[in-house]
Amino acid sequence: IPGELQAQCATLRTTLDDTLTNVRDVSALLNPRQLASLGLEASLRAHLVRTLANSGVNWSLECQQRLGGICEATTMAAFRITQEAVTNMLRHAQARNLKIHLRRTPEGLALTIQDDGRGFIPANNPAEAGQRGMAGMHERATALQGSLTVISQPNQGTRIEALFPWPPRTHERARTPATHDL
Repeated sequence: IPGELQAQCATLRTTLDDTLTNVRDVSALLNPRQLASLGLEASLRAHLVRTLANSGVNWSLECQQRLGGICEATTMAAFRITQEAVTNMLRHAQARNLKIHLRRTPEGLALTIQDDGRGFIPANNPAEAGQRGMAGMHERATALQGSLTVISQPNQGTRIEALFPWPPRTHERARTPATHDL
């Protein structure tokens, strides 16, 4: 390669390497089998490590209960809502801290995502306001008969609360065949 083209080739190689890494990351995030095999907590943790590595955002993910038995649709919805919330925080909020909390409640799986960023005034109808990401979060929750609430004010951060109905443990176990029955 001629000397005058070596710098351009090096730049092109770096760009291709970065693009390939991004494609692999997106592929891993879109693969529901990986989410099913790792579980919601581990998948979220891996996503946060990857996404926030060079952002300067301090984050925590709290889940003090076992979440075994969660259905794939609920797992996917909780993951995608968190993914969108983190993307919005990075693009718009200028937050320094992010806290995500997963917990089993008598009503179902509760997901709380909170940041200390710029905040905003949530639209009553995000789809009509052109807030496609927020609209998508609402759609994912309501498609599973769940709910999503966005609490935010300018300069006061944002708190997103999602609740996905989930059968109580006794009902899950009653419907799950014993291993000796298989």
